[in-house]
Amino acid sequence: MVHTSIDKIIALQQNTRNIRNLCILAHVDHGKTTLADCLVASNGIISNRLAGKLRYLDSREDEQIRGITMKSSAISLQYTTGGNDYLINLIDSPGHVDFSSEVSTAVRLCDGAIVIVDAVEGVCPQTQVVLRQAWLENIRPVLVINKIDRLIVELKFTPQEAYTHLQKILEQVNAVTGSLFTSKVLEERAEKESENQGTTENSSGEQVYDWSAGLEETDDSHLYFSPDQGNVVFSSAIDGWGFSIQQFAQMYCQKTGIKSEVLLKTLWGDFYLNAKAKKIMKGAQSKGKKPLFVQLVLDNIWSLYEAVVIRRDKEKVEKMIASLGLKVAARDARHSDPKVVLSAICSQWLPLSEAVLTMVCNKLPSPLDMMAERVEKLMCVGARRFESLPKKTQELKAAFLECKNDEEAPVIVFVSKMFAVDSKALPQNKQRPLTQEEIAQRREVARQKHAERLAANQGSENPEQVQAGTAPPTAPPAEESSSSGEALSSRVEAVAALKAEESRDHFIAFARVYSGVARRGQRVFVLGPKFDPAQALKTLPEGCSATDNLLPVPHMACCTLESLYLLMGRELEELKEVPSGNVLGIGGMEEWILKSATLSTSPACPPFTPLNFEATPIVRVAVEPKHPSEMPKLVKGMKLLNQADPCAEVLIQETGEHVLVTAGEVHLQRCLDDLRERFAKIEISASKPIIPFRETVIRPPKVDMVNEDLGKQQKVAVIHQVKDEQSKGPEGIQVDSGGLVTLTTPNKLATVGVRAMPLPEEVTRLLEGNGDLIRTMEQFNLSMKEGKTLEINQKTLESIQDFKENLEAHLQGRKWRNAVNRIWSFGPRRYGPNVLLNNLDGYQRPSVWQCLEKEKPEVGVYRDFDNSIVSGFQLATLAGPMCEEPLMGVCFLVEKWEMKLTMQTSHQDSVEEDMSHDAPVPQETGSEDTPQQGAENHQEPREPNAASASSSQSRRRNEVTPTDCYGPISGQLIAAMKEACRHAFQAKPQRLMAAMYTCEIMATSEVLGRVYAVLSKREGRVLAEEMKEGTEVFIIKAVLPVAESFGFADEIRKRTSGLASPQLVFSHWEVISSDPFWVPTTEEEYLHFGEKADSANQALKYMNGVRKRKGLYVEEKIVEHAEKQRTLSKNK
Repeated sequence: MVHTSIDKIIALQQNTRNIRNLCILAHVDHGKTTLADCLVASNGIISNRLAGKLRYLDSREDEQIRGITMKSSAISLQYTTGGNDYLINLIDSPGHVDFSSEVSTAVRLCDGAIVIVDAVEGVCPQTQVVLRQAWLENIRPVLVINKIDRLIVELKFTPQEAYTHLQKILEQVNAVTGSLFTSKVLEERAEKESENQGTTENSSGEQVYDWSAGLEETDDSHLYFSPDQGNVVFSSAIDGWGFSIQQFAQMYCQKTGIKSEVLLKTLWGDFYLNAKAKKIMKGAQSKGKKPLFVQLVLDNIWSLYEAVVIRRDKEKVEKMIASLGLKVAARDARHSDPKVVLSAICSQWLPLSEAVLTMVCNKLPSPLDMMAERVEKLMCVGARRFESLPKKTQELKAAFLECKNDEEAPVIVFVSKMFAVDSKALPQNKQRPLTQEEIAQRREVARQKHAERLAANQGSENPEQVQAGTAPPTAPPAEESSSSGEALSSRVEAVAALKAEESRDHFIAFARVYSGVARRGQRVFVLGPKFDPAQALKTLPEGCSATDNLLPVPHMACCTLESLYLLMGRELEELKEVPSGNVLGIGGMEEWILKSATLSTSPACPPFTPLNFEATPIVRVAVEPKHPSEMPKLVKGMKLLNQADPCAEVLIQETGEHVLVTAGEVHLQRCLDDLRERFAKIEISASKPIIPFRETVIRPPKVDMVNEDLGKQQKVAVIHQVKDEQSKGPEGIQVDSGGLVTLTTPNKLATVGVRAMPLPEEVTRLLEGNGDLIRTMEQFNLSMKEGKTLEINQKTLESIQDFKENLEAHLQGRKWRNAVNRIWSFGPRRYGPNVLLNNLDGYQRPSVWQCLEKEKPEVGVYRDFDNSIVSGFQLATLAGPMCEEPLMGVCFLVEKWEMKLTMQTSHQDSVEEDMSHDAPVPQETGSEDTPQQGAENHQEPREPNAASASSSQSRRRNEVTPTDCYGPISGQLIAAMKEACRHAFQAKPQRLMAAMYTCEIMATSEVLGRVYAVLSKREGRVLAEEMKEGTEVFIIKAVLPVAESFGFADEIRKRTSGLASPQLVFSHWEVISSDPFWVPTTEEEYLHFGEKADSANQALKYMNGVRKRKGLYVEEKIVEHAEKQRTLSKNK
């Protein structure tokens, strides 16, 4: 065991070649923190006996109670192997799906990862997620197959069965890596093909792509996990042992005389030992022989467990200890718990920390080995290519790759998250141990005080003084009492200030230095995610630094690195400087950084690409204080929580509610606890979760609610019913049988005709997945409208072209002919999954695809009030008519737009439209006045409450057209378009869309029925059920509505006595098949549902729940049958 010292770690930080930055990744409960404990214990920070029980890196109280990690925490360890000292910056990350954002923050700062897989459960959903995150960040993983003791004790496998099982697990992990690699190769191949256009064409003219060529040429041997490559360790972290094949190869090399290189190649695989010939031969399986791995490795471990744990044979145990040449303490050998004896033997024979840390040092890269591909990926934000960055920015790539520590090297630091610590935990506030001199000094002071006290007591006992002291004591002088009062009040204030300072949370930035040396007190630029180095280099003088007085640049600020810390798990140690390649904590950055940022001394440095978050925040709750007077504390607390959690979002809705958005139920609970106990420190009440829904329309159904075909009579009846409903509708709205809604503005000057249609599912998914591209197109079109030009790089243009082609491919058929080129706008917020189509004759407006046109488009001019139509559509799609939730997958076709305006009116109104952007007070103008009157009206805007209006003005107001009293025509047109869209939506069969989770449940066969019962009760739908080979565990894949998911995990655990645990991840939006407005119309429906049809309608229940929450009108009967209440027992 090496006892670590801070001075030694600071010295090791200077040698970048021997630094290893790594994180531990795995599914929940696969043993990450237990493994971390074993590694921490190897440095003497905690006792070996407590490793696995203490869970040292789980420093939060709720982490210890729940038994899961919720926050990534880092610790620096030292390890010596092969004569070299290594510094290992270890980051332990959570495995629960709700905290996968913490994994993203950890992975970004590392060069390698230890992926842990449970030997019983194998590859689980979160294992696949973390492997993908490691792949996306270009970091190299090594594998630890943990909990092998469970194969012996729980599953009672023989060594041969265990070997077969371990092979399958390795195949599963390699299959995930292989699929990631294949997709990458095919993507690169496709890019090359599109660039070169070198595809061969066959005789029929079809293109032939030979995808396999790319896979065959690329070397993928280094990607996969294989024990003979040295990147796999087999372990049992709870028992403190682990080994790699290299250890056994060296062990048996000395015993048998077989070369270690030969053993290394043959210990894992289909090889066996021929005892007679004393040779290692191939074909163990076909000849029915024991593989070498079973014979030389697993048999020994199984016999040890059998002797110690299963049979408790003391004599055999003593023989084993003697044959292995170990020294086990007498106290451990006599212990009644066999696990203590086992860990005492194994921790000496096969120490886990040695196996894992040796693999880490040999197989994981140092910061100097960072790949150029990863550097370019980090430096290119969005769709920008590395070649398109300024020349000075491209030069920084060398600083990244070389990890320079010179004075001239630019400092580049990336902050992946902010985390809160108590002020007591800061090194400057901690009580440090006293030196011998200080102890002696304090002893002397105490002795003097004691001597003075004795002298004072003796003096008071003097009889002369006692006689003299018979007189009553006189009051002290006024000046003296006032000065003592002031001193007391100042002391009280100082104590209160000290307490406030102690209770205040400090934020530490979790960061890594990629280049240069970060020093305390150094001035650096803080670069936001939207910072553009090209713009900064044009604005700022050459050779400037963060210490100069510079012109303001958007998304860039200057700050000082106040304090630097070495992260040691639960402790922080203060540092003066940190060289490149190291992980560190930076204090005093809360004013400058919200969640993550890039720090640099060079303004040419680009901001790093944003982190890849796997979990989508979906669970919303409204939060309010129990006592309204404490609202400011809640607002301040929510700001702090937003900064401290990388995934949580805090927003204020239009209703004034403070809403907290989290990734799941466990995450929500932790955020609320943090608010109560740490950030706001007040009592708060949280609403029931606000479940998001979407509204959509579908094609008219062909069967009724009892799956009977809808006959012609029924359809006619429905149409008549619709017409009756429409006749009662608002004045000025006409709906024809095809669903075309025609609406006229109140002043009768404009008429709009709109029809709603459902978009195909593929198109909705396409629009949802390409929001960023649509936003880029909208920015380009807006700049073109204003006469400016916006540069878009080639890669983005190619993506937009692909997006357009995909849309055209999915929008096939007569009704969608030329639809893609007729797109007017996307919504809501101009980039959502709804489309507005231009079906007007004779209106050729500029295309939304202007950015793809090579030459400047000259065809098409914007018609007056074009923006009003788009604004009306945006408002309609933002809040639908069912329960004011956003629309999804709806296409609105504008088929009629007539304006009865003179040139003067339209001119005046367009002037108003322009002025309305600047003037907060709305102006009213006469539409058919003379030009002079119009001008007067524009010069002197009327105030709504002006009492001194002249009679001539009132006469003129009566003479003008209705435009005056109804407001500007643009506003009327927005309102008319919005209402037309809403009524067109209501003319079609309406449906709600629910957010859905994919749910993976691992359960044994005994509790399978109970799992299905809970799923069906909560409207879940099972997609697949498969059994894990070699175990009794079933994997159930299901989908579950988010609305039904609250309390789901607890209920499953209760019903199955903890034998099943679900993993919920947001997946997609799904249409709820039932119609919320359904009433029985056919005879079969009356027979099946009854006249009242009061059976539960899930869609109606959801819709009414949302309407109640938003304060909208809900049509429901409070009392169904009013009867006089009577007590039955007295009714005689």
